[in-house]
Amino acid sequence: MTSLMKIAKMVATTGAISVAGAFGAALMASGAEAAEITVIGSTAMTEFIETVSPIFEHDSGHKVKAIFLSGSVLPVKVKEGAPADLIVTTPESIDDLVKAGKVVAGSRVDFIRSGAGVAVRAGAPKPDISTPEAFKNVLLTAKSVGISKGPSGFYMLSLLERLGIADAVKAKAVFTEPGQRVGLVIADGKAEIGVQQITELLAMPGVDYVGPLPPALQTTIIYATALSTNAKETTAANEFVKFLSSKSVVPSARRMGLDPA
Repeated sequence: MTSLMKIAKMVATTGAISVAGAFGAALMASGAEAAEITVIGSTAMTEFIETVSPIFEHDSGHKVKAIFLSGSVLPVKVKEGAPADLIVTTPESIDDLVKAGKVVAGSRVDFIRSGAGVAVRAGAPKPDISTPEAFKNVLLTAKSVGISKGPSGFYMLSLLERLGIADAVKAKAVFTEPGQRVGLVIADGKAEIGVQQITELLAMPGVDYVGPLPPALQTTIIYATALSTNAKETTAANEFVKFLSSKSVVPSARRMGLDPA
């Protein structure tokens, strides 16, 4: 017998339960079925997951416990058997974890995409990066350039090769530590300018966002979810996956420089 049927029977037999009491009992019954979903995600998804999780928690009754790791550390921890219901990272990392037997094959869902942009220290003049040539000149004239060790950093290094300025820029590059955002070295004055995912630049205090890379040089970094092979709360995790791809998260995503995948 379901919880609501039990409540109806109690009302019929005793007539003593008020509507408010019945509603409260229903909430208690649903609360007993609530789950805590453990998520291991890439640091680039920190603000997004932390912003939308309360909406999901309110609507579903489930709780989300999220741990964020750099793109290089995350797969290592998952391969070591870190307990998780859901993994949130790039499709390439998920495919690698599937091969390692740590993520359920066929469970990958691409849900959001991010572009790369440029930032300077707060209050500094914003350079012209509107065209590939203008962006190239900015990199060459800057005294130092911040580059991450995450997905945007890997792309940036390939872009420098493509622009023919790899040696000149790498000689003055300030590389962040794994999991450290480029905005930090810009705000600290260690880098005059920096390139990273837009969502990460927008989240950093002490920097001014200049704008996205020119369209001809832009990249798209996809983020996806996948079920861990040691997941305990698969049903609730799948509900969270559907939520992350729903229209409910779009306004928050766009405020953070993200778009639906």
